[in-house]
Amino acid sequence: MKTRTQLAARLRYEFDKTMAGGAIALMGWLALISLFVIFLAGAILALTGIAPEGGSSVGFIEGAWESLMRTMDAGTIGGDQGWSFRGVSLIVTIAGIFVFSALIGVISSGLEEKLSELRKGRSRILETDHTIILNWSPSIFDVISELVIANQSRRRPRIVIMANKDKVEMEDEIAAKIADRKNTRIICRSGDPTDLYDLGIVNPQTSRSIIVLSPDGEDVDAQVIKTVLALVNDPQRRPESYTIAAEIRDAGNADVARIVGGSELQLVLADDLIARIVVHTSRQAGLSAVYSELLDFDGCEIYTIEQPELVGKSFASAVLSYENSTLIGLSLPSGEVEINPAANRVIVAGEKAIIIAEDDASIVTWSGDHAIDKPSIRPIVKRTTVAERTLILGWNRRGPIIASELARYVAPGSQLTIAANAPQFEADVAELAIDPAVMRIDHKMIDTSSRAALDLLDIPSYDHVLVLGYSDSMNAQSADTRTLITLLQLRKIGEAAARHISVVSEMIDVRNRDLAEVTRAEDFVVSNKLVSLMLAQASENETMAAIFAELLDEEGSEIYMRPVSDYVDIDRPVNFFTLAFAALRRGEIAIGYRRQRDGDEDERNLGGVTVNPPRAQRIEYDDSDMLIVLASD
Repeated sequence: MKTRTQLAARLRYEFDKTMAGGAIALMGWLALISLFVIFLAGAILALTGIAPEGGSSVGFIEGAWESLMRTMDAGTIGGDQGWSFRGVSLIVTIAGIFVFSALIGVISSGLEEKLSELRKGRSRILETDHTIILNWSPSIFDVISELVIANQSRRRPRIVIMANKDKVEMEDEIAAKIADRKNTRIICRSGDPTDLYDLGIVNPQTSRSIIVLSPDGEDVDAQVIKTVLALVNDPQRRPESYTIAAEIRDAGNADVARIVGGSELQLVLADDLIARIVVHTSRQAGLSAVYSELLDFDGCEIYTIEQPELVGKSFASAVLSYENSTLIGLSLPSGEVEINPAANRVIVAGEKAIIIAEDDASIVTWSGDHAIDKPSIRPIVKRTTVAERTLILGWNRRGPIIASELARYVAPGSQLTIAANAPQFEADVAELAIDPAVMRIDHKMIDTSSRAALDLLDIPSYDHVLVLGYSDSMNAQSADTRTLITLLQLRKIGEAAARHISVVSEMIDVRNRDLAEVTRAEDFVVSNKLVSLMLAQASENETMAAIFAELLDEEGSEIYMRPVSDYVDIDRPVNFFTLAFAALRRGEIAIGYRRQRDGDEDERNLGGVTVNPPRAQRIEYDDSDMLIVLASD
């Protein structure tokens, strides 16, 4: 009895295991039941000699066939004659109805399960030469938009996205915000980018490049570093180097990230990047348009490319070797970059040129006449610096970096006033280590959107006003709304004082920039947009992070805007070769100009900024026009 019970339990267990096998196992059981019924009915008909009324008896094969027809089509029984034959047919037909009804349900359930599995986005990617984006953040839409532009010249480009987010939600958001994907296909997968198994789903081994975004939440840098660690130390990884561009918020985590990623990693220090551009732009209105133009794929870009024809030339001579491109530096075989090296530095074999150009196909040397108007070049005059008064309205985690960066550029005796209403504001200001002899800091806890509070600050007395978003304590839209209110108040204060107030504002969401135009602020630094542009460029150019680190470093050459009249006489038109030559005499590289005229087209909203203009074309300038140069000071 015990043995029989154990056998029954064992059979039941084996049956349960097969049933747990899913739709295929269920279909197998239904097929077995059908075969059993068909063969049993065929055997009964053959052994008993039961036949339709007026017909002859059938053999096993013919009986099985008759049973199969009634199993598959219940209507067949309607033509049967004779009650014995009808009885057998009825049993077979009822069994057939049961089997096929169950089969339809199993197939339907299996399809639904498969669709559900596809919705989860867990199937493996088999693409090659694709760009991978790991993690989800508000920056992702700008990153995708830039990659779509960069991919237009490629065949079958693919962008693969993996994040801890529902696949369908990701696809819906991308469809809503990126309508025109041109020839790029976007594939979404759900998973944990820090998990080795999940990373295998997006097939990094065959990827072109990988972008690691800083996700929303806490301890985000640790997640980015762990993702990079998983990529470069995967036992199944490819032997060739990856091209990884990763976003890190806190510069204090940069060293750890570089140790983990090694030479395969390009770091974009998001807060440092934004803070430095905000400071530079606050001191030179219109500078954010220059950075946007250099980072945007829809315009001039920075290329690192071999130019054998420059070998043996001095750097100054090489700069004047292009008519529609701008040489700004060299990339060394060691991976280091030199931006604006010495004019007499000789270019050697193995060094790549760092060039601003419309596209890589347009980078060709110039064989025509430079027509440099040397008599129009003015003597070098050094402008003296004076102490400045700067006001910061609003506060976020980038505030301390902005204040410290500002102290590196102002003349001794300058003053910085910070006014904000944020949780960490006073504690952050107290921790600032800035020499008061260079820049004295004063702070006030006020509501920066209140006109009464702003009037007490005597805003027209400041040389520069920076408006920061409260991005740490509010979402992007709320923070930008608060910024817009502050900018409108500043506009009214300037109109009441009949004085122009130099205002530079940080916006978080690029979609709010058009609204901000009505405030008449001089410049807007869109933080998420700039980080997105930098990440997209770094994924396409392995030296981009090093180039911008040099451009934004006080010790290297930086971008400045200076009056054209400092370089040449403006009483007659001159070509850009002349301006480039005048800049080289000062140890600078001319990369463009800002020239605003009524009626001039400005489709890309660059405020009259032109980067990498044709050098042979003669243009007439006036006192308001600025030359954009790379200079060490």
